[in-house]
Amino acid sequence: MNSNNYVVIMAGGVGTRFWPFSRTQNPKQFHDVLGIGKTMLQQTYERFAGVCPLENIYVVTSTDYTDLIKQQLPQLGADQILCEPIRRNTAPCIAYACYKIGAKNPAANVVVAPADHIILKEQEFTRTVGIALEATAHENILVTLGITPSRPDTGYGYIQFHPNENRSVKKVKTFTEKPRLELAKTFVESGEFVWNAGIFVWNVQAIQVAFETYLPELAEVFAEGRNVYYTPKEEKFIAKAYTQCKSISIDNGIMEKAENVHVVLSDFGWSDLGTWKSLYEVSQKDANQNALDARTMLYDTRNCIIKTPRERLVVVQGLDGYIVAEYDNVLLICRKDEEQRVKDFVADAKERGVEFV
Repeated sequence: MNSNNYVVIMAGGVGTRFWPFSRTQNPKQFHDVLGIGKTMLQQTYERFAGVCPLENIYVVTSTDYTDLIKQQLPQLGADQILCEPIRRNTAPCIAYACYKIGAKNPAANVVVAPADHIILKEQEFTRTVGIALEATAHENILVTLGITPSRPDTGYGYIQFHPNENRSVKKVKTFTEKPRLELAKTFVESGEFVWNAGIFVWNVQAIQVAFETYLPELAEVFAEGRNVYYTPKEEKFIAKAYTQCKSISIDNGIMEKAENVHVVLSDFGWSDLGTWKSLYEVSQKDANQNALDARTMLYDTRNCIIKTPRERLVVVQGLDGYIVAEYDNVLLICRKDEEQRVKDFVADAKERGVEFV
């Protein structure tokens, strides 16, 4: 196994669209969402066990979740858990990890991935990541994994690539964030677009040059820490560094601007599991197309997702296309095709002073 390969797992998000299952104090990446006995974070960690040495897997998270990380991944060393004092989106998160890794190994080749993705074809995923790592080990390019679209979905960002390149790592032409339905249909029909999976691969030299070019203020902040990473002074340095970071995503800050971005076309059963509908799509269904993780008695009910505590019997009659979800004293019943309103429900609950958010 290549000792220059590293993995950075981003595990600091809140995931409000998955409420009430995902809460501020216990987001979805720390839950067994699929009901298989492992949390999403644990699944992600195990998925990368064949990509790099285990000591080269880092997790970036909020200081609020440090104890959850230690409980679920006790095998991690202290230097493998990178704690963000405040949330500043993905660019500062990635800069912290890549500058820290680069201080230890200037030849490092890094995979960056969220903790809350579902990968159904794990061997194909490992093969695809290997293609990207092989490319970035020899070229100073920024690589993202692009998922071959199965439908014109408006919930994903799209990447356009140069189709006439014979190599498996293709040059990116454009990024489009969550297009309207008609535009999404055009993208899918053209065969030149893939979904942006938000999984990145690069060597530390290439990403540091990109930060210096497109986000120089972040580059300056984290480059100053080269002599304190992996020392007792790191925590204090990071606490100050994050007060100087603006909140910006890696996509907006670098990927949409850089000229050396490439994409590996991928098909490994991917879902970002951002919403209840996305969980429904990857779940097994009964004869009436209901996705169930609950003790139920169903009558005239179809096309629903029902996820409730197993100690509670749920009796449902006459629902078609609904989310029925209960967790920690909150019960949500919402039409599946209106799931985007869940964020509004959370905002209203906060406004009313409800404690279960």
